[in-house]
Amino acid sequence: MRAVLGIDAAWTAAQPSGVALAVEDPAGWRLRAVASSYSAFCALAEAPARPGSTDGASEALEAANALVGSPVDLVAVDMPLSRTPIIARRASDDAVSRAYGHRWAGTHTPSAIRPGPVSDKLRASFELKGYELRTSGPVESGLVEVYPHPALIEFASAERRLPYKFGNRRSYWPDETPKVRALNIQRQMSAIAALMENELCGVAAAMPELDFERASGREWKAYEDMLDAVVCAAVGICVLEGRAVPFGDDQSAIWIPKPGSAKTVR
Repeated sequence: MRAVLGIDAAWTAAQPSGVALAVEDPAGWRLRAVASSYSAFCALAEAPARPGSTDGASEALEAANALVGSPVDLVAVDMPLSRTPIIARRASDDAVSRAYGHRWAGTHTPSAIRPGPVSDKLRASFELKGYELRTSGPVESGLVEVYPHPALIEFASAERRLPYKFGNRRSYWPDETPKVRALNIQRQMSAIAALMENELCGVAAAMPELDFERASGREWKAYEDMLDAVVCAAVGICVLEGRAVPFGDDQSAIWIPKPGSAKTVR
């Protein structure tokens, strides 16, 4: 039984990171657990984060191993990762932006400050546990960098980036009322959750209920982080199954599902 841990990693230590665990059984891939932070994910495995710990990603991996009953095969992370210090845009950032920038899915520019040490520490902690950064295939185990926006374009066969970020709702629909904007975001998120069901079952059932009229900004962000973590796990599955390609070089690579490789409804 293979397992993939998806992490929507925050670029700063103060912000929470979404986590999703996908496992493979004879019936296919399924979502085993999902949470909006490292500590919440650890609690699902009844392995609360250690007081004072600053390595939540490693603790989440330990919790995932406990939930699976064996070591996770692949960790798929939405955060700039590199074998060398990140001080500016990387070959991987430029490659993805060339391929997807015109579809509104270019990458943000990383720096030595953001994510800087957060990225270095995450990569180093996983490498100490045997998860080396993979920048070329085939891949059977390790650590890979992924990026939900272009991934969703390929999963959905969409023309451009899907509008589901709550913080961008005004720019998506500048002429709509706040209520309509929130409703539109909820519909987009529900559509993405349904899309992910094609890659791993149990997504809709695992995601929390979200009242678009009453949810706070924090609740929207938590839901968004969980959804992005599920997408990360789905891309990780594609990597293991040879349905994803790396954009970059031997120092850094962002893995994106191949065009036309998305699974159909079961």
